[in-house]
Amino acid sequence: MSFKEKLTVLLLLIVVQLSFGQIKGKIVDASDNSPLEFATVALFNSEDGTAINGVITEADGAFYFANIKTGTYYIEASFLGYTTLKIKSIVVSKKGVLVDLATVKLTMGNELNEVIVKGEKATVVHKIDRQVFDTKKYQSSEGGNAVDIIKNLPSVSVDGQGAISVRGSQGFAVLINGKPTQGDASAILAQLPANALQSVELITAPSAKYDPEGKGGILNIITKKGATDGVYAQVNVRGGFPSIEPYDTKVDAQRYGIDATVNKRNDKWNLSFGASYQRNDKSGRREGDMFIVNDAENKTTFLPSDGERSFDEITYNGRFNVVFTPNDADTYSLGLFAGKHTKDRLADIVYYDNHAVSPIGSDNRIYTLQYYNHNLRIRKGDFALGSFDYTHKFKNESKIAASILYEYTFLGGPTVNDNLGYPDNNIIYQEEYNTNDNPLYGTRINLDY
Repeated sequence: MSFKEKLTVLLLLIVVQLSFGQIKGKIVDASDNSPLEFATVALFNSEDGTAINGVITEADGAFYFANIKTGTYYIEASFLGYTTLKIKSIVVSKKGVLVDLATVKLTMGNELNEVIVKGEKATVVHKIDRQVFDTKKYQSSEGGNAVDIIKNLPSVSVDGQGAISVRGSQGFAVLINGKPTQGDASAILAQLPANALQSVELITAPSAKYDPEGKGGILNIITKKGATDGVYAQVNVRGGFPSIEPYDTKVDAQRYGIDATVNKRNDKWNLSFGASYQRNDKSGRREGDMFIVNDAENKTTFLPSDGERSFDEITYNGRFNVVFTPNDADTYSLGLFAGKHTKDRLADIVYYDNHAVSPIGSDNRIYTLQYYNHNLRIRKGDFALGSFDYTHKFKNESKIAASILYEYTFLGGPTVNDNLGYPDNNIIYQEEYNTNDNPLYGTRINLDY
């Protein structure tokens, strides 16, 4: 390239450079004027808000925009933890002059945007010696009792008569908030409303702190307590639709209930009160045709039958717990849980006229009998559990805990069995009344260091 051509190119570059503008400045901290390296500076067109360019500041906080067309602009300067600053009405004239914004000061932000992290709590948490189940995951059990919760747990089964087994064994223990109980497991769990449960712990490998009577494991029922300071209240109401099949019962099945929990907590006191009433009837009917062959007496007994077989179940209870923490070292706790549970099984069966005794292989009847059997079995499960606990924590992190526990349980109830004439119930063939009352009183004193 000749000298003339080089001179022409140089003049063109100077003309192009002069036809555009430049913008520069420096970003510093407003508190101490220290330069902010890696701050972000963005340039926008004031007319339509379109982004023109963006740069990052140097080590001394300086920034520079080159080849900016004439017009009006604004910039936004930002840095992590600082409030974004907007500088308006930056004019780049036709003369191509350099616009110097000098020092741009950013102020440390005093408000951060809220960050909400949401997560789903696992249904079951596996620990070394136990599995912990979150009862909130069993929405279908709301309005029921603790039995409706635990029958959904693995390794736990409930048969048609309400008997509960853990890993195939009925030799398991029940704890309520870590407190042992000695009564019948089915009766105790039937008195706990499902809405009052926070979690259920299935302890499959009990440590030495637990008594060894739970050969099949231990179920520890954890009830709800206040988690934060303030007042908390919860009321649940349940109602059932009429039976799809009434089974011609004397009284329609009733299914309804209500339970309530109130909790108040502050820095020293945690008070919790609750009550529950549940009615859960089940209608049923028995239609059967049985026969018994007696070779020794050469006769066959036919037992056709038809009648009502229903269950009426009523549970009501109350509970309270008071925890007093006067300081960081001492904790006092007083609790009481008491309830009554009644389950009536009614079987009103008619053994109608072809209830007969005949020789084997013959239709000739030796005699026939028609009668009405009234059988009412009442099973009660009254339960009361009171406890007082004291815990003291020493400065060397060791701890001493004392506990006094008293329990009363009443199991049993009468059975009425009457064989009467049919259709004339005034004829009495047999009247029978049996009862089996089994009260239990227990006191336990425990001291741990």
